[in-house]
Amino acid sequence: MPSVESILVVLAAYLAGSVSFAVVICRLRGDPDPRGVGSGNPGATNAARAGGKTAAALTLLGDVGKAWLPVFAARHAGFPDSVAALAALAAFAGHLYPVWHRFRGGKGVAVCLGCLLGLQPLAALAWAGVWLAAAGAFRYVAVAGVGAGLAAPFLVHWSGASAATTAAVAVMGLATLARHRDNLRRISRGEEDRLFES
Repeated sequence: MPSVESILVVLAAYLAGSVSFAVVICRLRGDPDPRGVGSGNPGATNAARAGGKTAAALTLLGDVGKAWLPVFAARHAGFPDSVAALAALAAFAGHLYPVWHRFRGGKGVAVCLGCLLGLQPLAALAWAGVWLAAAGAFRYVAVAGVGAGLAAPFLVHWSGASAATTAAVAVMGLATLARHRDNLRRISRGEEDRLFES
């Protein structure tokens, strides 16, 4: 049976993950709601559309940090890998289905990176390399996010992660693919914006 402490860690990770930094930052800056522009996804791309590069950068940092912090804290507080992996999944789920924002969340790309930074920093660096390579080759944010998400479980496995960590990251990768299905459809129809074109 899980301990009360481990349950509280996972719950705290979900609540932290539920903070939609795109919405919060754009609201604080007086920018339009990022859920009302572009694809409607509350992430860094639509924060850029709503409020510019500063809003996007702050959103990216917030989304990465809100996932990294609870996972890092769980690992360094002495909890087993399984609890840290569950905390990562909880933060990721909070971003996708945030209790603070009527369960209308983002697609999880930046949050996946934050989870990896907390779980396996070397895998996170490799993940970033995959994202950059895919973005440079295809010039679609969605393709870069999906490619990095699907590569993530292999990267953490090769970096020596536990089975629990690898399984948690695999769930994130599949969820990232599912959350981008509309983007992928638009790409197939030639309707998706490329990087640097909008």
